[in-house]
Amino acid sequence: MKIGVICSSKDPEVLWNAFRFANLCLEKMDDVMLFLNSGAVAYHEVDSPKYKLEDLLKSFTLSDGVLYC
Repeated sequence: MKIGVICSSKDPEVLWNAFRFANLCLEKMDDVMLFLNSGAVAYHEVDSPKYKLEDLLKSFTLSDGVLYC
């Protein structure tokens, strides 16, 4: 099954949930693509100890997830 996740928000909680969902789908499904557009492309600017976006995205890409920015 192919799953596509699209995120355009710069809100750290929204990004955190999108990245977590993409990682969960990657564990359960075959192909997962994560599309970041608009404010979401600057996810590194809102990375924080509470919302570890860099770690989630690194895990996603190392697990063969496909990232489009």
